[in-house]
Amino acid sequence: MPTRIVVDERERPSRIPDLLRTAGAAVDFAQLAVGDYVVSPEVAVERKTVHDLVSSIYDGRLYVQCSELVKYYAKPVVVIQGDIAVLKEIPEGTEQGKARRLAERTRLALEALATVAMEFRIPVIQAPDAEQTAILLLAMANRGLQNKTSGPLLKKIRKENPFYLQQLSVLSSVPGVGDKLAARMLDKFKTPQRALCATAAELATIPGFGLARAQRVRKVLDTMARQDSPVQRTLFES
Repeated sequence: MPTRIVVDERERPSRIPDLLRTAGAAVDFAQLAVGDYVVSPEVAVERKTVHDLVSSIYDGRLYVQCSELVKYYAKPVVVIQGDIAVLKEIPEGTEQGKARRLAERTRLALEALATVAMEFRIPVIQAPDAEQTAILLLAMANRGLQNKTSGPLLKKIRKENPFYLQQLSVLSSVPGVGDKLAARMLDKFKTPQRALCATAAELATIPGFGLARAQRVRKVLDTMARQDSPVQRTLFES
């Protein structure tokens, strides 16, 4: 029986499904709610080109996708296709301000991947091109067969609230929270308003939060700003 891999419909133009078929895999297309490839009941893979990685950092998709991966799959993986070094390339004649922003892309990408690996505990694997990505996916699928993991490849996954991205952004902007804890806050309290109104004791019950962090967050939210602070004077005078 050939190795079976479920592929998201949006991956059709990537050439990877054709490469998987050529290698002998059975490819089934579906509208996947989480991940781009499902290679076993435990393993879903989010594939990103280098430039899509940067885009997903700017619009907040990356951390939402990571939250969903760890929620529904025991062994999620993020594959970065391409060389991050290309982010250093800045076209000649680029306006100075834009060039400065482009120069930040490499640092942003590496910091985001560090967050994926250390906060979400998702392995990040780099593949140079589509051919190597296909080989990697097939190897993971075959490993799943060897480990005899059972269960359906497709899961019933409820799509997230369309406002989820904005809600996550609001909570993750609070000092000391970050994207992973913001997702857990939304999961527990359901709305940003309830999460922001939660007591320190309630926040401390969230895994990874702890009482000390909860108290610091409450202090940030509850402390009255000084009206005569230098920052505020600058804002008012500008």
